[in-house]
Formats: sequence, C-alpha cells, structure tokens
Amino acid sequence: MTTETTGTADETPLFGPQSQFSSFFDDPRWALAMIRATVLEAAHPQIGAALADNSTFVAHPWRRLRNTFLSMRRMFGGDPAEREREAARLNRLHARMSGTDYHGRPYDAMDRAARAWVVATLFESAVTMCRLSGQPLDQDTMERMYAEYRAFLAALDGDAEELPEALHDFWGYFDRVVENDLENTEAARVILYRLFDHLPAPALLDGAPTLWAAGRAVAGPLLGAITVASLPEPYRRRAGLPEMPGAPTLMQGAYCAAGLARFLPQGWINAESIIELLSLSPDSDDPRARTMAALGARMKQASALLRLLTPLSGNPAPDRAPSAGTGEGRRSAEEFFRKVLDQTGDGHLDWPDLAAMARELATRLDLDEPEETRLYDAFAAWWRELQAALDTDGDGRVSADEYAAAVPSLAGPALIRVAEVLFDATDKNGDGTIDADEYHTLFHTAFHRNLATTNGTYSRGAFVRDFLSFMSGRRSSTPYDPLLADA
Repeated sequence: MTTETTGTADETPLFGPQSQFSSFFDDPRWALAMIRATVLEAAHPQIGAALADNSTFVAHPWRRLRNTFLSMRRMFGGDPAEREREAARLNRLHARMSGTDYHGRPYDAMDRAARAWVVATLFESAVTMCRLSGQPLDQDTMERMYAEYRAFLAALDGDAEELPEALHDFWGYFDRVVENDLENTEAARVILYRLFDHLPAPALLDGAPTLWAAGRAVAGPLLGAITVASLPEPYRRRAGLPEMPGAPTLMQGAYCAAGLARFLPQGWINAESIIELLSLSPDSDDPRARTMAALGARMKQASALLRLLTPLSGNPAPDRAPSAGTGEGRRSAEEFFRKVLDQTGDGHLDWPDLAAMARELATRLDLDEPEETRLYDAFAAWWRELQAALDTDGDGRVSADEYAAAVPSLAGPALIRVAEVLFDATDKNGDGTIDADEYHTLFHTAFHRNLATTNGTYSRGAFVRDFLSFMSGRRSSTPYDPLLADA
C-alpha cells in the first residue's frame, strides 16, 4: 500500500488539502480536463461497455457529476478512515458491474488494467490542461502529482502495480494504450455528440427550458469541438473524429480563458458550492434556493421574450410554473417511464436501471454493509417481479411501449419490500420512525409534510404509502423527484 507521504516527514502529503490534486479542485480548467478524461475513459472497451450498460450519465448527468465530485473529495481527503470506507464503497459498486459488450466481449468494472486507465486519464488530463492553458507543470510538481494518483489507485486496488512506478515510464504506457487499446466506443460517441447537445437543465434551472435550450444550442457544439481538439491525435485519427477548422485555436482560447481564474481572490470559486447549488430543487428549504427562485422568475421572463423573438423549431415544452399546494401532480406513463424508471436513458427498463436507483439511495444514505446489499436485493426482487409482469416479448427488458400498454399497478409485494428496506435504512436510530434530520439526509430538500402534526416524526406506514404512491401511481412528488427523476 502506498504511504501517505512521498518519503520524508517534511514533504507534502499525497492526500489532503496540501496535495497537488486539491489545488486543482476549484480550478475552472478542471471542468474541461474532466470532460476530456471521461471521453478517454469511455474510449477504453471495458470502461465504455460498463458505462453504456450501467451508467446514468446520459439521463442524469448532474446527479452523476455531484456523486463523482463527492467521491473524489472523500478519496483525496486527509482522513484515512474516510478514504478507506469510500474505497470499499466504490469497490462494492464496481463489483456489481459486469457483462458483455455489443461485440460479445466480456467486461468487468473490477478489471485492474481498466481501473488503472481511469486514474491515468485523470492524471494525464490534469497535466494537459496546464500545458494547454500556458501554465505547464514543472517536473517536480508532475512527479508529486503522479505519486498522488498512484496512491489513489493503491487505495482502491491495494497496490498501484498496473501503473508504471516512474513518471518517465508513464508516458510510454499512456501512448501504448491510446495507440493499441482505445476505440470509437458507443459511450465515447454519446459523450461527444449526444450528451452536450441534449444536456438536461440542472434541477434549479429546470423552470426555464427555452432559455436553457438556447444556451445549450450554442455551448454544446463548442464543448464538443473543444474536447475533440484536445484528445490525443492518434486516437482522433483512429476513431475518425472530425477536425473542425479553427477548433485547436478555440480549444487553446478556452483553456487560457479558464486559466485566468488564478488571478481571482482565493475562495471566489468553490466547486463544491457550485455543484450543490445546481443540484438544489427549487422547492428546497436551502436559503440559496429561494434566492435562485427569484432569479428564476427573471429567467422565465427572459425565456418568454426569447421565445417570442426567436421561436425554436418544433414545439418546445412551455416553461413550467411551480406546482400549487403540495407540489404534486399527475404525470403521464411516458414521462414516468422516461424520468423515473429509465435511469440509464437507453429507452428500456432493465436491471441496470433499478440498480442505479438502489445505488443513488445507498449513496444518499451513505450505507455500509449489510444494509447496502439488503437494498440492492430488494430492488433485484422488484425487477424480477416487473420482468415477469411486463416483458411480453421475452427479450429480458421492458420497453416504453410494453410499459404504457400494460398501464400496470407496480405496487406489488416486491415494491412494498423495497419501501420497507428503504425505511429501515433511513431510520438510522432504529426507533421505528423517521425524524426531520433523517428525512433530510435522504432527500436533501424541503419536505412538504407538517411534521409537528405527527410529533415531528414520519411513521413507517406513511413512508411506505408515499413511496408506493410515487413509484406506482405515477404521481410527481417534490421530495422524490430530485432523488429519482431530476437530472
């Protein structure tokens, strides 16, 4: 196992606030580097297949961003116990992801070489972002940062043997993987050509879809062009990626402009605060949500004006007004299937979709074993129940048409069991009720129920009824939408 420091007591720790990694966390360039690293990860056949089959990054990119950010904070934090616990959680998560790609080749998210490539892309993209922004790292800084990333891999795998020990050997390893292993995978194509163009609005900006669509129509292609131009030339050539005129200059300008943030006063840019803000539901009890709600009203006015001046093609959805009363309303079967059931965004319901629900709930509740496995097992039983009832053509998954045609009542025994297991996991103190703090841990948003009328608690029966109403009654719900439906 790699040690916490690079050797002597006076050297900078490999983890914690003094690490080189931590210095990049609030750097705007890091956003561009992370997109680039994600494409290089997705271009690896093993990783690309795992992403295509199991990831929610298409349907729920903002949720995926938040969870990834928090995980990396834990892994690179200064608390060894928290890092060990997060590494164990990640290993359990990845151990549940295996299968075959569309070529019939097996993939396994626990494959050591593939996991090493993920770490390699993060390190190489950090070095590249500094070079492209005109602030290249000196050799000592690169050596120290490479040691940090190898320590990160060791925390996951028990050792870092899949990555070269010396930095000067790393570059040959990286070039060999790019030349010999990377492919134009479906996952890489989705990130470059679908995700940016169809990126859903974050929860807090979901009330002005016209304005968001107009901004996305400009920013999406630019981000795609910048990312393609920043990829290694051998991969761009082998994958047949287009070379847009002026894209290298645009890429250089984007990195240099982001690099100017170093002149801002320290603390002006806080990535964690920005991600938390984007993740807030408009109905959240967070004071920042009320401020953004007022801003949202202004945005809606601008959105309406934009729609009058430059109408979009087709029939864009109107700006949504806040729901009255309890914040709940009926949603169509198609919307329920797309927003809630189809977590991976592939147009079908199968086990990875329900596994994604279990993963999100376990992440919110920060579950350890055996509670995490109990939750997964409950969702697995629900999937078997759904498959038996709805998979009419026997292809092993449920299509939107099969779901809509059946118009089923999903509140069978297995779903009731999911609700009961979720209640037990949320009820941390085991007193048979959920108090306001326990509820907030799960939902991180305002709870439109007067807890004072029930002595400040939420009973098992009420919890199960509300959960079933949302999951089977296709009723939009202010607490549950940010958890399972919002992007």
